[in-house]
Amino acid sequence: MADTQQIPESITELVPNFHVLALPMVTRFRSITEREVMLFEGPGGWTEFSPFTEYDAGESSRWLRAALEFAGLLPGAAEAGSAAVDQSAHRPVGESVAVNATLPACATSEVGSLLARYGPVDTVKAKVAEHGIASLPEDLERLREFRRLSPTTTLRLDANAGYALPDALTACTEFASFDLQYFEQPVAAVEDMARLREQLSDRGVPVVLAADESIRKAEDPLRVAELGAAEVVIVKVQPLGGVAAARSVLEACGLPAVVSSALESSVGLAAGAQLAATLPSTQRSREILGEKPACGLGTARLFAEDVVSTDQNLSPVDGQIPVTRIVPDPRRLKGLAVDRGRFDWWSTRLQECWRVLRPTLLSSMS
Repeated sequence: MADTQQIPESITELVPNFHVLALPMVTRFRSITEREVMLFEGPGGWTEFSPFTEYDAGESSRWLRAALEFAGLLPGAAEAGSAAVDQSAHRPVGESVAVNATLPACATSEVGSLLARYGPVDTVKAKVAEHGIASLPEDLERLREFRRLSPTTTLRLDANAGYALPDALTACTEFASFDLQYFEQPVAAVEDMARLREQLSDRGVPVVLAADESIRKAEDPLRVAELGAAEVVIVKVQPLGGVAAARSVLEACGLPAVVSSALESSVGLAAGAQLAATLPSTQRSREILGEKPACGLGTARLFAEDVVSTDQNLSPVDGQIPVTRIVPDPRRLKGLAVDRGRFDWWSTRLQECWRVLRPTLLSSMS
């Protein structure tokens, strides 16, 4: 392994140059209308560091680890950032993975136009519970319109932990009639997820639960599996600390998995696609998710502008995105750049996250 000189005190010695961009979105999503991301380049190619602005340095440091790994700047991570062949899974870059469309908590009148941005897809994930149980009438109306337009499309729901436990049971009972593949994170706590699953079983409500927000760090999926809180785990490369870390987590928890986006640009989506291409296929995963699970990596369609042109970004074509690396367009790096104040905020944040991450890297080398 590399010596400690390769883990300097200042992150600028590893990442001397970076870009911070504000990507406008086509609709409000996760309460934002533009997404700020940091991009930089390493021996393995371009990478993205984009924890949401409200995340603290401790949580965001895992996102930094993922970015450094994918760029080939983390000791021992060169193969994870390789642009050629992923030797650990024997899968060449150049294949593609299936993705789902994402339907935000939009007006019913917008359902058709928003889904049309994705082109033909076999699976759609719809957001619900934007205002908790108070959103249920609007959510039901939106889903009825979706089913009118797409009666045979596979449907997933995502509540982003928006319900209290009693309300989640009510919502699941209402949503069950829409023939769901799974319902993602109805409640926040893993213990409440386990209780909800028991209650659904007791009442004979056929809703499969998936854990997303419950999985922020490597030990979380293991606890989800231990408590029987969900039958599917949603994994995201940046929050789990990188492609290699996410693979290890999936192997340890043994649950069917879907790789999803953290609302990244096409540069960040490329890391998710690499992980998705190596997901294990088991009898249980095939029973719940089918032979080729659609991953939540089609979110480039939610951006009005990406880091590359529309014909070069990772927007789905016929429900697929390629496993590849993305090189940002220099004109977009300039045209989408944030102002000086936001750039300085991200520069400070980068170093703060490095201060958290660096001791763990030094410890792993001792």
